[in-house]
Amino acid sequence: MPPALAPGLLTWTLAAGLAALLVLAPLLSLAAEALQGSGGLWPHLLAYVLPQAVRDTALLLAGVGLLVVAIGTGAAWLVAAYEFPGRRLLDWALLLPLAVPTYIVAYAYLDLLHPVGPVQGAIRALLGVARPRDLMLPDVRSLPGCILLLGFVLYPYVYLPTRALFLMQSANLVEAGRSLGLSPAAVFRRVALPLARPAIALGASLALLEALNDIGAAEFLGVRTLTVSIYATWVNRSDLPGAAAIALVMLLFVLALMAVERAARRRRGYAGGAQRPRRMGRQRLRGLPALAAFALGLAPVAVGFLAPAAYLVVQAVRRVQFAGVSPRILGEVLNTVLYAGLATLAATALGLLVAAGPRLFAGPVAWRAALVRCATLGYAVPGAILAIGLMPPLAGLDAALDGASRALTGTGLGLVGLGTGVALVYAYVVRFLAIPVGTSEAGLARVPRSLGDASRVLGRSAAATLAQIHLPLTWPAVLGGALLVFVDCVKELPATLLLRPLNVETLATHLYGEAARGTYEDGALAALLIVAVGLAPVAVLLRTATPRA
Repeated sequence: MPPALAPGLLTWTLAAGLAALLVLAPLLSLAAEALQGSGGLWPHLLAYVLPQAVRDTALLLAGVGLLVVAIGTGAAWLVAAYEFPGRRLLDWALLLPLAVPTYIVAYAYLDLLHPVGPVQGAIRALLGVARPRDLMLPDVRSLPGCILLLGFVLYPYVYLPTRALFLMQSANLVEAGRSLGLSPAAVFRRVALPLARPAIALGASLALLEALNDIGAAEFLGVRTLTVSIYATWVNRSDLPGAAAIALVMLLFVLALMAVERAARRRRGYAGGAQRPRRMGRQRLRGLPALAAFALGLAPVAVGFLAPAAYLVVQAVRRVQFAGVSPRILGEVLNTVLYAGLATLAATALGLLVAAGPRLFAGPVAWRAALVRCATLGYAVPGAILAIGLMPPLAGLDAALDGASRALTGTGLGLVGLGTGVALVYAYVVRFLAIPVGTSEAGLARVPRSLGDASRVLGRSAAATLAQIHLPLTWPAVLGGALLVFVDCVKELPATLLLRPLNVETLATHLYGEAARGTYEDGALAALLIVAVGLAPVAVLLRTATPRA
């Protein structure tokens, strides 16, 4: 390696190694904390905690997985293969549930479907039933209710990549199936579906990771998942080893999901085809079939976005008209923006630096790729696991710094990491670092290597090349990644609940507290603000992430 490259390469290696260490530290700490628990810890967990938590988690993931695959794949085929009035509207509207976090949907439907809520009240009025106890609908506070709500919110993770793949499929394959006499259903089942399996597997795995990360919806709806058990063990019992042990079991679910997703995509490289395909022609629907198609496409949008969004708007307007805008909500907005903003800046800068290394430095890339892969592992780890894993190293760091300060100055520093905003920002960065790394890699891949090589030949350093050549050409991708990180930080609930500073509320934790107390109308404005922020990445996806139909 040329000597001139050594200083820059060393700097990049240290930065990438730091990013990998930041991600791996809570996972290693988690295992150490779980294994050093008291002798009676695991028998207690195996007897009283894990059976129900593992059963509920497994059933929840199985149900949500089936539902998101069915809804997402069906919706993708509907808008890709058929032409009918309203198809263009559904094409982008089917992405809207991505803007609503799962815990907000549960929050909204708990009030909407309450025995004395508007839905059951309207049904009783229509049927002439006077008292709620004379007509009781199935309770949404149940495992089936949780599966349904999560499925209708998370299906876009399957819809988005599957729709893109359907649109890029060769028309020859579909038309060959039709010419052989296959019915539309048979063409979908025997031709389109097998080709789309990699995209379906990828989308389903992302949806299930989101379901596994959920804490608010599951707790609100009475489902005791592993995430809920982690939070209850730490908050109610202050049992860190117990929470770490449950988190370790939850990590096995994550590894299993990743293994299943990789197995589903193995040897499926033919899905996209090597040559540029001719777009598949849509079959035109008219009359009743067209109306039925539009109604089928609109149903998941109505359940996953329109109904909860309309509820939040109505409740927020009522609350503001009755009591105005609380000064507390303004403070929570500032807290949310502060912590999400700091994490976004740190994650974006670190992600760009990590992604730029393989482009800036020549030579073997195996060890660099390993560092990048380690740095992006955090996105697959639920927030509750990261939070529990961060507590011991941050507590140890606080103790070491406090001891050093007392030895040098005679006064202690107190809490520097744990219990402060540092811990929360750290968790956000680790959890979402994969996003800026991925978007930066995508942006850098579009920059010709010759530009960077010319800059180095002219004597520019690696840092100058990155700042003056690559960054100006990749800033849209970097900015898009930063936007996604910011929105995910605003919506993140498990890590925020566990690591937020004392007496500090964000929009997400405020909403969680109001739902836990049953005062739904008081949290409607916070929920509406989170949904409004969540619409930003949907707009980005509409512009950049989907091929033109």
